[in-house]
Amino acid sequence: MAHTRNDSDSLTQEESTAGAGDETMADSADPIIEARNVSVTYDLERRDAMVLDDVSVDLKREEILGVVGESGSGKSMLANSMMDAVEEPGITTGDVRYYPEQGADPVHVLDLDGDDLEKFRWEEIAMVFQGALSSFNPTMTIRGHFEETLDAHEYDAEAGMDRAHQLLSDLYLDPDRVLDSYPHELSGGMSQRALIALSLVLKPKVLLMDEPTGALDLLMQRSILSLLDDLKEKYELSILFITHDLPLVAGLADRLAILYAFELAEVGPSERIVRESAHPYTRALLTAVPNLDAPLSTMTPIEGTAPNPAHTPDGCHYAPRCPLATQECFDTVPPWFEAGPDQRTACFHHEEAADAVPFDPGEEFAADVGDHGFDENGDGNGETSGPATAGATVESDDDVVMSLEDVSVHFETEQGLFDSLFDEPETVRAVDDVSLDITENDVVALVGESGCGKTTLGKTVIGVQRPTEGSVTYHGQDVWDAKDDTGDVDIEYGEIRRALQIIHQDPGASLNPNKKVLTSLEAPLKRWEPDMSTEDRQARIYALLGRVGMTPPQDYANRFPHQLSGGEQQRVALVRALLMNPDVILADEAVSALDVSLRVETMDLLLELQEQFDTSFVFISHTLSNARYLAEKSGGRIGIMYLGEIVEIGPPEEVLGNPQHPYTKVLRWATADLDPSAQEIADPPVRSIDIPDPVDPPSGCRFHTRCPEAREACTRTAPALGDDGSTGRAVACHRSDEDHEYWESEPLEGVEESSTPATDG
Repeated sequence: MAHTRNDSDSLTQEESTAGAGDETMADSADPIIEARNVSVTYDLERRDAMVLDDVSVDLKREEILGVVGESGSGKSMLANSMMDAVEEPGITTGDVRYYPEQGADPVHVLDLDGDDLEKFRWEEIAMVFQGALSSFNPTMTIRGHFEETLDAHEYDAEAGMDRAHQLLSDLYLDPDRVLDSYPHELSGGMSQRALIALSLVLKPKVLLMDEPTGALDLLMQRSILSLLDDLKEKYELSILFITHDLPLVAGLADRLAILYAFELAEVGPSERIVRESAHPYTRALLTAVPNLDAPLSTMTPIEGTAPNPAHTPDGCHYAPRCPLATQECFDTVPPWFEAGPDQRTACFHHEEAADAVPFDPGEEFAADVGDHGFDENGDGNGETSGPATAGATVESDDDVVMSLEDVSVHFETEQGLFDSLFDEPETVRAVDDVSLDITENDVVALVGESGCGKTTLGKTVIGVQRPTEGSVTYHGQDVWDAKDDTGDVDIEYGEIRRALQIIHQDPGASLNPNKKVLTSLEAPLKRWEPDMSTEDRQARIYALLGRVGMTPPQDYANRFPHQLSGGEQQRVALVRALLMNPDVILADEAVSALDVSLRVETMDLLLELQEQFDTSFVFISHTLSNARYLAEKSGGRIGIMYLGEIVEIGPPEEVLGNPQHPYTKVLRWATADLDPSAQEIADPPVRSIDIPDPVDPPSGCRFHTRCPEAREACTRTAPALGDDGSTGRAVACHRSDEDHEYWESEPLEGVEESSTPATDG
């Protein structure tokens, strides 16, 4: 049953003009869409499930409104309700009013049907979904999608295709190449940009974007944000941008709307929401987000879990998790309170929120951590967790668990029957000539764009992927000699496999949906320890479930995977890996599928278990902030990968606080800052957004085709991964050598002249 907020306050405040002196907001104060008391319910067998609860919010003309919340908070339902696109059996109630022009009579969207609704959805308002490939017909070229859309809406084909060419060019794409391609022939970033162009081809005034960059890399995410800002100005768009990543949108959006458990908690200008948020949930969310610029000690998870849609609290939905909650919060729906210019919050105790949940980016970021967020010890709080291992390899092998020496992994591309008769298969150079040591209790976080070889290298470390060249050893034993039973085998392959485990990115997909948790966890013990009794197996499983916080363990052990949250599924996957008492665990994007509020908690759990079990982690991420948190807190290393090579590796305070490789600097630029005023939405500092084809990598330094510092020498010779010998950092860049011929060679086209060696910082 929907609870009702005093909407008279909401309406007068929501339609109020911006604060004095804010000309941008005052000019765009008129709404293009008004949502009033909008709810979405699903009729279940026992009771209604509320997935959007009495939400009232405006999208102003020519603004970007960021809608932020955890998974399942109702963000997508809000966007779907704005275009009456909630699928059955969902029921949408309330009022959605669309104003095609300033001062015009509103269109009541929920009253539209048939052709009128179809026309509205494309010509007035369009939506961009997260997975571009799922939005395209795989049997049709991109050109076919544009032509079909134009034809269905009786739009002038020639004018429409001219607009398509212009839109694709504005999005840094080659129009002819993209239009003649099938969806699978485009990279993730290219297909997402093509989908944005398609959504704009009929000149809609409103663009709804549902996690449009969620599956993309750091650089592509930030690049698309820059493009969106340009598109908004050029095509006079109003944009609703949905995301669970608050830092990502904070610097782009004019205003932020914070959703929690199907209701709106706070709304206001981005700068005020980040710096002076008045709702305890908003402040808790800000402190839970891993980032590069705050001390680790300020990052804390949110205690508790969000409510089930079928069992929402009667009062404030956040009350069960809120440190300020009183009985009034549990009994009564809080009305809107004015919290500042154009800022409203739904909290009885909003005046006490700052003291109860402290968060001040201005003081913490600037005073405590300086320009880069690291103090002299590198962890932002004056403490270090342990010594970092120097470079990619270590001189002594006494504590080396896994050692990779000159490892390359190449794959042949798949071919159809016809092509295989006439053409040689192409070779993808996934990993090229990498040497890396993993020591006891080590953490190595590998970061880079999709396709750079992170996962392939990680699988090679744990003996899952056979290298094309080079050697992989476990405590001195060649893994593949043990596998093939060749040469001197001192450690059997079965023992090696037990000692090397993996946690997959999607834990739900790695668990058998038809088996209970207990059954899935018993399987490895039955295989590797067949003499263990049923009672002992279950005792070990229950003990580990309890240790990762799943209590009572018997309850969780008898659930199926779909009865667990994403964080709980990830814990089960972690328990399964730990059952074998492994020496090394590959955590492949182990937190990327989790809400930002769960990431710090999960990484803290990994570090706690590392200490208890003496386990080393190879942590793969495309997010520098996650890598920084785990590596810095453990005294580990961050390795930056590009096109199959490690280009920089070392302690996180060195690699991120003072990056030496131009690619690391680009990733650092692409990482969103929590402070909106520190985020510059500008063109990316690379000469090309898209990564080259790994089938035909560039000669010399592989980054030279995109590098803003590249010179002619970079095209000829590949830099070696050299250790500077003092900070434990190794970098593969000619700029790190003051005497290299690089400094005398000519800059490449589009590169500005520079005479300062990289070692000067």
